[in-house]
Amino acid sequence: MKTIILFGASSAIAKAYVKHLQNQTIEFNIVCVSSSNHVPQHSNNITFYNTDYSTDSLFGLTQHLKDEEADIHQVIMFNGKLHNSEHMPEKKLEDINADYFNLLLNANTLTPLLCLQSVLPLINHKTHCTITALSARVGSINDNKMGGWYSYRASKSALNMLFKTAAVELARRAKNTKLVLFHPGTTDTDLSKPFQKNVPEGKLFTPEFVAHQLFDLTNNNPDLELNGEPAYLDWQGSTIPW
Repeated sequence: MKTIILFGASSAIAKAYVKHLQNQTIEFNIVCVSSSNHVPQHSNNITFYNTDYSTDSLFGLTQHLKDEEADIHQVIMFNGKLHNSEHMPEKKLEDINADYFNLLLNANTLTPLLCLQSVLPLINHKTHCTITALSARVGSINDNKMGGWYSYRASKSALNMLFKTAAVELARRAKNTKLVLFHPGTTDTDLSKPFQKNVPEGKLFTPEFVAHQLFDLTNNNPDLELNGEPAYLDWQGSTIPW
């Protein structure tokens, strides 16, 4: 049975994605990886792995999946952060704070890269899979017309660059693996709560809708070419400029 690994599995979109997978005609082994201590209801085809996203902890996951001889079909990193109780996205240069910047860079950039690193021993040229990280349109340098949000923009732009770099390497090491950067749009989750009042009507998406779009774009998308480049897509499948 094919295996799907979901990092950041405690997020609202990840939970909706698990439900969507369970409604498919094809059954998958689902590995839910999270730093949360909350363990969801048990299911025969779902495994839960608690991690602090350190290299040692993720190495344990890698070894477990190698021992299981997991046939990797898909990997998704739902990890991400935009604000906390102390900091919100910057409106001007004076708002930049080193702790907030490093927090976002760790959550939005380094953590997905470490997750990708942990999956590498599980794939090779025979592996046909997609590896997706949740990026954002504001990570696009070309699309930046509004300014502000320095730390969040930087963390997502850096994530995009790292995936472009990794795609070059994977073309040599796992040529049938496709990297995808996915912009879910504004989704009704805790991450977007402080900003929802400014969202145009019809543009605030449910996690269930985003999960459906994400599944279709990464599983049933003939436009995902194995060309040594990551796809940078929004929720409707349109390419975002770098």
